[in-house]
Amino acid sequence: MCFVCGRENPCGLKLKFYEDPEDRVVRAEFIVPETYQGYPGVVHGGVVAAILDEIAGRAVMLHKDHEAFMVTLRLTVRYRKPTPVGVPLVAVGWVEQIGGAGARVAGQIRLPDGTVTAEGEALLATAPDEFQKAWEAERPYWK
Repeated sequence: MCFVCGRENPCGLKLKFYEDPEDRVVRAEFIVPETYQGYPGVVHGGVVAAILDEIAGRAVMLHKDHEAFMVTLRLTVRYRKPTPVGVPLVAVGWVEQIGGAGARVAGQIRLPDGTVTAEGEALLATAPDEFQKAWEAERPYWK
């Protein structure tokens, strides 16, 4: 039911993520429908932030076990250009630093020509045990 990646969320974006172990990044190619616009023709900033948050969380899975869920402690977003609806986009995420129970990760949303519309940096931490237990039923769907 995740808003960004959940297959069963009728209002979700249903993004699919692909690992690129050679480049050490995670990618998602997608088109945001106009349903998620803020200003006419522009993806709402909150949706942009949600996509960056998700791509960052997925990137850490390249370095940690897919079973090791992490949560966002802080997300900083820089909106460089309006992100258009109805246009093919790619989100790319990578790890900048990882250690112990935390990670610093980053991501971008890009237009087809490579222009960056938004970028984010997130600080992640291992999810507390009570959350890990609650997510047990979701684990098979994260790979």
